[in-house]
Amino acid sequence: MDLIRTRIRDLRKALDSKEISAVELCGEYFKRIEAVDKDLLSYITVTKDEAMRSAENAQKLIDEGKSSALTGIPLAIKDNICIDGVRTTCASRMLENFIPPYNATVIEKLNAQGYVLLGRTSMDEFAMGGSNQTSAFAKTKNPYDLERVPGGSSGGSAAAVSASLAPAALGSDTGGSIRQPSSFCGVTGIKPTYGRVSRYGLVAFASSLDQIGPICNDTRDCAVILNAICGHDRHDATSAKAEVPDFTEKLGQPIKGMKIALPKEFYAEGVDEAVKDAVMNAAHELEKQGAVLVECSMPGLKYAIPAYYLIACAEAASNLSRFDGIKYGFRGEGRTFEELIRDSRSRGFGEEVKRRILLGNYALSSGYYDAYYKKALALKQEIIRQYNRIFEQADVILTPTAPTPAYKIGSQDSDPVKMYQADICTVTVNIAKLPGVSTTCGYTESGLPIGMSIIGKRFDETTILQCADAFEQGFVPVAPKL
Repeated sequence: MDLIRTRIRDLRKALDSKEISAVELCGEYFKRIEAVDKDLLSYITVTKDEAMRSAENAQKLIDEGKSSALTGIPLAIKDNICIDGVRTTCASRMLENFIPPYNATVIEKLNAQGYVLLGRTSMDEFAMGGSNQTSAFAKTKNPYDLERVPGGSSGGSAAAVSASLAPAALGSDTGGSIRQPSSFCGVTGIKPTYGRVSRYGLVAFASSLDQIGPICNDTRDCAVILNAICGHDRHDATSAKAEVPDFTEKLGQPIKGMKIALPKEFYAEGVDEAVKDAVMNAAHELEKQGAVLVECSMPGLKYAIPAYYLIACAEAASNLSRFDGIKYGFRGEGRTFEELIRDSRSRGFGEEVKRRILLGNYALSSGYYDAYYKKALALKQEIIRQYNRIFEQADVILTPTAPTPAYKIGSQDSDPVKMYQADICTVTVNIAKLPGVSTTCGYTESGLPIGMSIIGKRFDETTILQCADAFEQGFVPVAPKL
């Protein structure tokens, strides 16, 4: 079976019609992983034996006519989502041998559907980074150009889907970590509204910003996975009790009359001309379908990066304080309690993680809390107000996903601030707890993908999926040649 960019709905038809069995399909993906991933490095852990057993169980359900949307469908899972009995490393030496004794809620929901786990995808360590190069185990490369980054922190998930090493994957998004790698790798990824998907079992980076979401070959596949993983969870105090719609209900519906806002700050200096042109061309294509383009402004965008990194790093410093080498995780050496903790954290964490812990502790420290962290929280509220004003005159917002296409590996290693600035188009969505979907809207002259983001009102994923799908129906994506 041809696996290149095969969509979940096509695999569903093939499985239900007995064109291929779940075991055979699983085997085909592992053949491709073995052939391609030695160069790409998208997986940290491959779970072949477990997958074959799951595929056999899934096939029994299919034979009995009890299959659901994801029964027998192989998926890859980012390595910061806990799976009972399967190593979960967060791409860090600190958790190199950690095996969770429980499943994350999203995994329980996928298990209920009879999915098949292909493996754990690489990521930036503890989801901190935008390149996937801070991983301690597998520094993933971009399928379109192996000398370029796949984006991060969900770079392994995006690269695996892009290179057809999985038909879809789960990632997590704290400041663009699903959408930016989706843009760099030429696939579609959605960050749902904060609280739409349970975070129980997701190893926390920044608890007020983190959100699990799917990375797929197109918007329709994203909707299928959202249907499976969304919903209130009593294990997660931040889980929303909002009604969960059928996320496929608006797919294919016309977008005539839909108002699409174009905030001018997202198209200003610092955004590559090729990116601007591709996104604006996409806007005009949507306009041809009857959408109405609305010019607007979001002046608070210039404060988004400092506000985001102060909030995220402060929460990271708090969340990662539990990793001390005592109860679990990497244990260092030392004759005293303090020496043991110092050595464990110094050797267990990578440089980027330590940098963010230091920044977070500094922002929370006495004498600096009011000057930095408190002001960042005030900026958060202002950004929310500015989004609310835009949504008074528009249904969705259209922006570039990233200011540039994928950059060369190592080109930003000496300047972390430059890497942080690359998140300018995505972080406000997390700050305001909004849903956002990134899909490919064009390619550079050298063939690198360019992504656009469609941002919606809280809990209005169906509208942004409708808009993204409307564009995708007239756009022909180009898969990488691997």
